[in-house]
Amino acid sequence: MLVLSRQRDETIMIGDDIEITVVDIRGDKVRLGINAPARIAVHRKEVYEAIRSENQRASQINKNDLAALRGPLAAAISPGPLRDRERTRATPLPPLGRTGTDSVPLSPRQAEPPR
Repeated sequence: MLVLSRQRDETIMIGDDIEITVVDIRGDKVRLGINAPARIAVHRKEVYEAIRSENQRASQINKNDLAALRGPLAAAISPGPLRDRERTRATPLPPLGRTGTDSVPLSPRQAEPPR
């Protein structure tokens, strides 16, 4: 563990993106200001541990939940019927451009030579 001493209004940098500034010192409490990108979550350790614990609990599969999925709820979330592949196949578009053999006529504005 790195231990640093800082006075009020002094800053510690972590990498290029995170600034930790000592905002205030009152008795045995230190107030810190943390400036970090939004993609980096910043929490007190007890909040972080609670989030981690809840995520771990939520990721566990419960046998009762699996039984419920096999019951009437399963019909409500089952995939729909397969579509006819011939109906959903995309129709190819004719080529565009000015190759000289295109069957797409040019508008009068496109046919005029540039001035």
